[in-house]
Amino acid sequence: MQFRQQALAKLQSPEELDLPVRFARPQGWLVLSVTVVVMAAASVWAVTGSVASTVSAPAVLTHGEGSYILQSPAAGQVTAVLAKEGERLPADSPVLKVRAADGETVVRTVAAGRITALAASLGQIITTGANVAAVEKVADADDPLYATVYVPAENAASVPADAAVDLTVQTVPSQRYGVLRGHVKSVDRAAQSAQRIAAFLGDSQLGEQFTEKGRPVAVLVRLDPSSTTRSGYRWSSADGPPYPLTSMAMATASIRLADRRPLDWLLP
Repeated sequence: MQFRQQALAKLQSPEELDLPVRFARPQGWLVLSVTVVVMAAASVWAVTGSVASTVSAPAVLTHGEGSYILQSPAAGQVTAVLAKEGERLPADSPVLKVRAADGETVVRTVAAGRITALAASLGQIITTGANVAAVEKVADADDPLYATVYVPAENAASVPADAAVDLTVQTVPSQRYGVLRGHVKSVDRAAQSAQRIAAFLGDSQLGEQFTEKGRPVAVLVRLDPSSTTRSGYRWSSADGPPYPLTSMAMATASIRLADRRPLDWLLP
């Protein structure tokens, strides 16, 4: 009954103009001000800011022109092995002798380079077109190393020129010596087949390995030089490893992609 009387009294005097107005507490104004500032900063960052992203992909340390697979022009028995693994040879140098039905054939290098693998041995019977050696195209010991990175094709358009690259080399403990530094030199926009990769690296297994999840794009990375490290290249650590790098070393590359505005992630 008492509640009903209070309700009736409220209806009879709804305005209550004689009561003081209650303003928000200082704590409430503070929360509101902080919220407004944060929303304004977020809006400005969404329009003018940028987001950096990276892509990780397998890589191989090579010389600039890559390698090639030397094949036998004739079928027969290997009667002499005239080259050694690791040996640098000029173009047209003898590598093997093969006794064929019509006489002896000499297998020679196509271009100057270093023998990275010999697939034929003395006394072995080989067929025409058989792979007998892998030759890296390097004529001088001072030729610089590069990294060839096989990036997924969908990321190729986002790789900018001269992008920074960090390389974790399998033969170098990264916990102790850090990562190898480099920058993108060129991007081959054509997707690479297993056969093309094998021809460039001189290794058919790598061709199959790098195309397991689809045809990648080859990104050539120049390694940053350094006169203060034993390897001759710049590392995230001060000195890097106390030994030189060798070609055909496997690595994992992290390439910084072109920056994108946060608004681009939200808008279709």
